[in-house]
Amino acid sequence: MVMNMYYIVFDLEWNQSPEGKDFSKVDLPFEIIQIGAVKLNEKFETISQFNRFVKPTVYHTLHKKVGELLNVTIEDIIDKGGSFVDIFKEFIQWCGNSCVFCTWGNMDLTELQRNMKFYNIDYQFDKPLLFYDVQKLYSLCFQDGKQRITLQHAIEQLELPQIEGYHSADNDARYTAQVLSLIDMQKVGTFYSVDTFYPPITRKDEIHLDFGLYEKYISKGFASREIAASDREVRSCKCFRCKKPAKRIIKWFSTNNKAYYGLFQCEEHGLIKGRIRIKCSDGGQYYAIKIMKLTDETGAQYIKNKQNKEREHRKMVKLKAAKEQKQ
Repeated sequence: MVMNMYYIVFDLEWNQSPEGKDFSKVDLPFEIIQIGAVKLNEKFETISQFNRFVKPTVYHTLHKKVGELLNVTIEDIIDKGGSFVDIFKEFIQWCGNSCVFCTWGNMDLTELQRNMKFYNIDYQFDKPLLFYDVQKLYSLCFQDGKQRITLQHAIEQLELPQIEGYHSADNDARYTAQVLSLIDMQKVGTFYSVDTFYPPITRKDEIHLDFGLYEKYISKGFASREIAASDREVRSCKCFRCKKPAKRIIKWFSTNNKAYYGLFQCEEHGLIKGRIRIKCSDGGQYYAIKIMKLTDETGAQYIKNKQNKEREHRKMVKLKAAKEQKQ
């Protein structure tokens, strides 16, 4: 981190339709009702805190589960809260310019931007927006890098004091900040997460991030899932280390309409396994997230087993269809 860089550890609480998903507003399924945050310096010392309630404009009754978790009434929120536009402006000013966002998981940034979009607030973040997913960093430091546990479970594993309750934005932000302060950033500080609420617009905006043992590529948006999955750049198999074409050992194959896998060989850097996921942005654009990772024979066998399993599955589907036709 550069000097005078601050970590903004924030958490959101949101409400939803008390009558269920079918009655949700399509462009605002989750309405933010509280923003809690902690500002840390480069030594992970708390230098400021932020806690504001937001008056609802869409859902004027708390969903039953939301009310139970937050232990707050809608009257309390209305009495203490301000408009989202005003609270967001205050939050951004409090954050300052030189900061990196830190959240537990990636949903908070998504919902913050969805609420911004609903209220026609101009996009004010860097593109691409890099942030620290503390849940992921915790797994990289204290687990296998793949597990994802709850914030409360992490606090319990670290044997930190649990003085405050959970599911309140300000409390959860403070708990997340405590976890972050114990993470070895020299070990995992390069493992930024990338927010994709707004995918790249053009080819030149596409994202390539090299994390040493693997590369993450995020494509521009496409009109359909099929176009995204068949795009030449998306399906390319260059070695991210030397940028040279890699030999296809197992061509890209799909296990469903969202995930594709492949296995490749670089003459200089060895085996590379690949995974592509096609996602849809909030604006209806389809984009690809491709991971190309150096691997060994064990990793290669994993891809081979997945391909064989998919072949058997398709074979069984065809046999079942043929049997039904005969009947």
